[in-house]
Amino acid sequence: MRVQCLQENLARALSLVSRAVAPRTATLPVLTHVLLATDNGRLKVAATNLEVGVVYWIGAKVESDGAITVPARTLSELVTLLPADKVDLELNVRTQTLRVQCGRTDTTIKGIDAQEFPIIPSPGEQPLARISGSALKKLISQVVFAAATDESRPALTGVLTKLDGERIIMVATDGFRLSKREEKLLEAITSDAPVTMLIPAKALQEVSRVIESEEDVVFIHLTASHGQAMFQTPRANVVAQLIDQKFPPWEAIVPQRYETRVTINAAEMLKACRQASIFARESADMVRLGIHVGEDLEPGKVTVSARADETGENCSELEAITSGKSMEIGFNVRYLIEGISAADSPQVVMDLIQPRSPAVLRAIGDEHYLHIIMPMNLPGSNPT
Repeated sequence: MRVQCLQENLARALSLVSRAVAPRTATLPVLTHVLLATDNGRLKVAATNLEVGVVYWIGAKVESDGAITVPARTLSELVTLLPADKVDLELNVRTQTLRVQCGRTDTTIKGIDAQEFPIIPSPGEQPLARISGSALKKLISQVVFAAATDESRPALTGVLTKLDGERIIMVATDGFRLSKREEKLLEAITSDAPVTMLIPAKALQEVSRVIESEEDVVFIHLTASHGQAMFQTPRANVVAQLIDQKFPPWEAIVPQRYETRVTINAAEMLKACRQASIFARESADMVRLGIHVGEDLEPGKVTVSARADETGENCSELEAITSGKSMEIGFNVRYLIEGISAADSPQVVMDLIQPRSPAVLRAIGDEHYLHIIMPMNLPGSNPT
């Protein structure tokens, strides 16, 4: 293999695939490597940890074909430090080493035969669905942060993804909050019945990273065994091993009524929450929201407060449009900040029932986003 490519293109490719590289403690050493292979006049860069696989193609001048795997960390760190110039890659098949030349730098890296690298499935000819890159990035950004990171409950580390007719729905929850969004597909799915998949949240984060332009069209594929989902962009493929677990019945969690409704400026609410978070650290990140419904011509208001015995206390008062009953309720401030930030709206609406019931957060003018946050017991309150 003899290939020439630009340093910036190779560095980007390595950056995008490196998060799929297995840790150095992996049972199979080749999983800590990246695959470099010529492919129809391009250079293919790939990595997999057997749960997620990422393949990225860059333009290259190919003088001779070939393939090798080399340690991901070693190559990534080297390429990042190379000058912004052309990089020459040459494989010595006999010694399984890769020579990397750029400017005055000449390096040889020991590799492993590409035959030992796991096969990353390729997309079939007929995709299951198509979606715009902008719609998919928004879907992912408003949902994946709510998935659990604790591997003890595998189902909650995934994002329930449902393809139904002309729409796609994603739902994630960690047991303390739930985020749901739906978007319109570019065309109805090819399956006669809705298709439901439980995709690892980490894999969807990689999908978002490889979408380089909001104008990109992303093709969604499902393997014949229904064991893997594949996302295909113009320059990259991401393959995810589906989670074989049952997702909780999330529809039952969504409140169907409310006693108090608050409409508030999102930027002001975020600022108040961030200030309160400084003092909430010593009390399990809990902040107290005071909802004060205006009477007669009085405007409504919301107070955001937190107290720390060792540090002090903070309270912000915000104007809001309120209706229903006044109340006080406690929340994990980090969950509030992330939910409001994900709404990506100048104003948000919060629907509440009572201090021990979940709150529903929505974006003004966007009926496709829904976020639910479980409350925390306020000090001195009776949990029964």
